[in-house]
Amino acid sequence: KMFNFMGKAGEHLGLSGSLKTGVLIDAAKRRTGLADFGDDGHRQALEVLVKSINDEAMLTATGRLIQKSRLTDALVQRLRIEEQLRIYPEIQDIDLGKIILVTGLARTGTTLLQRLLDTNPAIRTVSGMEGLEPVPAGNTREHGATARRQRARLAQQAISYLSPQFAAVHPIDHTAPEEDVMLLDLSFMSQSAEATMHVPAYSRWLEEQDHTRTYEYFHKVLQVLCRQRHGSAWALKTPHHMEYLDVFLKVFPGATVVQTHRDPRRALPSFCSMVAHARALFSDHVDSKEIAEHWRRKTRRMVDLAMQTRARNEPGRFIDVSYYDMVQDPVSQLERIYRHAGMDFSGAVVRKAEEFVAMNTQDRFGRHAYRLSDFGLDETLIEANFSSYREKYAIPFE
Repeated sequence: KMFNFMGKAGEHLGLSGSLKTGVLIDAAKRRTGLADFGDDGHRQALEVLVKSINDEAMLTATGRLIQKSRLTDALVQRLRIEEQLRIYPEIQDIDLGKIILVTGLARTGTTLLQRLLDTNPAIRTVSGMEGLEPVPAGNTREHGATARRQRARLAQQAISYLSPQFAAVHPIDHTAPEEDVMLLDLSFMSQSAEATMHVPAYSRWLEEQDHTRTYEYFHKVLQVLCRQRHGSAWALKTPHHMEYLDVFLKVFPGATVVQTHRDPRRALPSFCSMVAHARALFSDHVDSKEIAEHWRRKTRRMVDLAMQTRARNEPGRFIDVSYYDMVQDPVSQLERIYRHAGMDFSGAVVRKAEEFVAMNTQDRFGRHAYRLSDFGLDETLIEANFSSYREKYAIPFE
């Protein structure tokens, strides 16, 4: 609070707290001694995002400091990734193996499902610490991995300090699988910004772009991670992929897509609550009704685009999982996915999944409480937007 007060006082004295693209780029170069960021259109995306943050996000001094750090860190990672590709060009020949994509609206069981898949040592996921730092600094691989783990633990502790209730909304563990949207953040082309800040101009721009090069870069980063630790399959997960499922399938043509489903009348307000918690980390201006209106429209867009993509593709590459079946018997749903993907589900694989379920009960970090009225939502409005989606996938009322 004191730091934010001082930051506000500085603004009144004419001291600008604005982010500057050139300053971020120069800082990343100084930290690494490198200059090649690669080229996937990230510079334009960064400029649009920075302008939107400065013009619209109304960040606190803490929020500006964190965003400056996050954006600089992303640029640092781009420099390190390009350096890895220069030193080890064979990285781009790495076969990622079988791809299982878990996607669906937020708050529909995607995290549980991905962490269940991660109990199999043969299945690779993106951990929280890898998402924050795909290529760690360090003279040796072991030293770099240790330093990365320590920095990720510090980041987890910082979130817990700034928002003690956040673990009840979305449990965070830097060693566990996390949203691979964090790798899309390296191209500055992801939903992360609009989920954590008020950046409507950036959001509109993002929806108008071709995301092919972003997903090609995402594929390349996965190959870089594979060089560090390989696996025979990947379990990727983020709701973001619903919006660009057509592009994902173009870049990962052999992927099996697992789509989770839950009553939108519960999933949407739950996610709006999560967004409100996240935005409060960076700004004192959190408009719950604006959040709800933005994500009602965005969620409807994600559902519609995913349905259109599925209609254009072979049905056999998709499998649908009900949130309610997941809650009732997660191991059985996991077995369905293994069978669908043509993978063996027996012996130690089953035992590890059962052990995970026994140790990870729902609401173990506290109960996530929210009300539709807090966001200006009601069940009739939500149902009017998602009735065709409910009918298509036989989603029950919760």
